[in-house]
Amino acid sequence: MRSVRLDPDLDDRVQRAAEAENSTISEFVRAALAERADRALAGHESAATQLADVIGVVHGGGGRARRTGRAFAEGLADKRKRA
Repeated sequence: MRSVRLDPDLDDRVQRAAEAENSTISEFVRAALAERADRALAGHESAATQLADVIGVVHGGGGRARRTGRAFAEGLADKRKRA
């Protein structure tokens, strides 16, 4: 259980916002805090955690990417020949 003190202006804005969303103040504050906490924590998750639902889903098969090392070596050899 937490308690929080709001200045009068923020208290009034929260109360009006909760009414605008047809919500209780407690529900409104809990939802706002959950959203803010999720946003704050999202920046601290590892890339693997953030991408867990898509990692391993796409299989590219390689293609030209398999030959990049060989192509780079051939390009260097051609450059040496021209120099």
